Amino acid sequence: MRSAIAVLFAVGGLLALTACGSNEVTPTTTVTPTTAVTATPTPSHAVTPSRAVSPSHAVTPSDAVSTTKAKPAAEKRTVTKNRAIPFGTSRVSDPSLTQGTTRVRTRGIEGVKTITYEVTFTNGIQTAERPIREVVTRQPVNQVIAVGTKQAQQCDPNYAGACVPIASDVDCAGGSGNGPAYVQGPVRVVGTDIYGLDRDGDGIGCES
Repeated sequence: MRSAIAVLFAVGGLLALTACGSNEVTPTTTVTPTTAVTATPTPSHAVTPSRAVSPSHAVTPSDAVSTTKAKPAAEKRTVTKNRAIPFGTSRVSDPSLTQGTTRVRTRGIEGVKTITYEVTFTNGIQTAERPIREVVTRQPVNQVIAVGTKQAQQCDPNYAGACVPIASDVDCAGGSGNGPAYVQGPVRVVGTDIYGLDRDGDGIGCES
């Protein structure tokens, strides 16, 4: 009789005993699979968000760096300036002057006024100027011009040295003649002695 060697193996979840050396398989024990144990890994230490982490310091608008520009530096000064006052001009008639001629009787002089200003400087640059006081320190003097009104006398071209007027008759001033016009001699006869002023014919009339 041969010894049988039993071999235990699992088939489809069943344990079977096989004896080596024989052709008979004798089931011995049925193993029923139980619930499979699934291992769920459990962390050793779970972190629970117990509270939110707050930043140690929140930046608020009050902490922001101010970008406001500094006000410009303004300075006020008092400045005094002199200004000229123009003079006027007046004209007066002068019968001693020949008509059409003029002569300055009084020379015009400009006046002076002193003005005080309040001047504003911003960062060293003048930005405003305002007058605050004005005083006339010298009054102007008007210019006076004399205008001649005397009619121009026309002289006879036959005589020189003195103006012998052109008239119906001319006599020597201070003589016995009755004019109507007179001349203060002496006068030289350069042409024709139409008025008979050179009585002695020496070329000089109204000698005395």
